[in-house]
Amino acid sequence: MPRFAEQVEVAIEALSANVPQPFEENEFIDASRLVYDGVRDIRKAVLMIRTPEELEDDSDFEQEDYDVRSRTSVQTEDDQLIAGQSARAIMAQLPQEEKAKIAEQVEIFHQEKSKLDAEVAKWDDSGNDIIVLAKQMCMIMMEMTDFTRGKGPLKNTSDVINAAKKIAEAGSRMDKLARAVADQCPDSACKQDLLAYLQRIALYCHQLNICSKVKAEVQNLGGELIVSGLDSATSLIQAAKNLMNAVVLTVKASYVASTKYQKVYGTAAVNSPVVSWKMKAPEKKPLVKREKPEEYQTRVRRGSQKKHISPVQALSEFKAMDSF
Repeated sequence: MPRFAEQVEVAIEALSANVPQPFEENEFIDASRLVYDGVRDIRKAVLMIRTPEELEDDSDFEQEDYDVRSRTSVQTEDDQLIAGQSARAIMAQLPQEEKAKIAEQVEIFHQEKSKLDAEVAKWDDSGNDIIVLAKQMCMIMMEMTDFTRGKGPLKNTSDVINAAKKIAEAGSRMDKLARAVADQCPDSACKQDLLAYLQRIALYCHQLNICSKVKAEVQNLGGELIVSGLDSATSLIQAAKNLMNAVVLTVKASYVASTKYQKVYGTAAVNSPVVSWKMKAPEKKPLVKREKPEEYQTRVRRGSQKKHISPVQALSEFKAMDSF
């Protein structure tokens, strides 16, 4: 602390002078780091001596690198803290082999998410609740998959179960909207495709609700803490991936069905009270490139490196791609 206080005084004097004086930033940073490390060590020591009953918020144990050992074999329940740790913290302690397998499943899930991102990025979500619901479901599924890696806002099994219920509610609302679109579609083939995708959403929402009761088993074998939960975690990720795929197909089929009754009933029908399909406007770009201050001195040298962009390449930049 004396070193930190000294560096603070030096910085204040340098900045308060009529002509600001330079001071050693590295010394100030090192002193601040010592204070931070000291506070962190004290916090860890306090957390280690507290009992689970004294903890009101298990977020204190997030991302900590200290080790907590359990004396008994236990299994995580809804809001139960295991040795002062949440179910999410227990999932973060899975063996590396299981973490690697979970990471593989999460990578496949992210591939499906990128497809949904590309699809919903095309449309303006104002007046289109199907797009809004698709984004909401995607966000919740991302939180659920993060839980299997010991990350994200979901802390315990009960949080994952509640998240699955929210997805089911959003799925029911999407089902109602998409069925209204299907009822107005004169093309029987498009209508049947859309209804089939809606059945998939209902099925995978139910499957996700079952898999949401993910648990990590913690055992003490020979004084060593053993954590396992691969099967339940991979099942949850697989169910989320299947649901994500069904949502993508439903969004596409809903738009196709809307274009069919547009041709029959007129162009105004595509903006019916059910949903409004409007392409999202591209992001605005400045007409004149703004130069950074540090580039002023290199303007001549960089001018020779100017690239010529073809019209086709410029048009391709209008493809919207905002991940949520």
